[in-house]
Amino acid sequence: MPFWSRLFGVTPAEPPASAFEEHKGFRVTPRPRPEGGQHRVAARIEKDGRVHEMVRADTCASPDDARALSLAKAKAMIDEQGERLFG
Repeated sequence: MPFWSRLFGVTPAEPPASAFEEHKGFRVTPRPRPEGGQHRVAARIEKDGRVHEMVRADTCASPDDARALSLAKAKAMIDEQGERLFG
């Protein structure tokens, strides 16, 4: 993603460390990305040193709505796939 960031000047803001939630042993950090006046739904899912960067096609006008939807989508993905997220 660094290439696209340099090309379009998009740099997702790092959320504070306290912005994560635990869900079924996974650590979920919502990380919506500003894009074209909207906020793309994205989150970081971690467990036992493994990381999955989730990016969805969904966008929201409000950053708060994007954070809430990012959490909901990440939790649904964990419920559906569990450990298979990493493999």
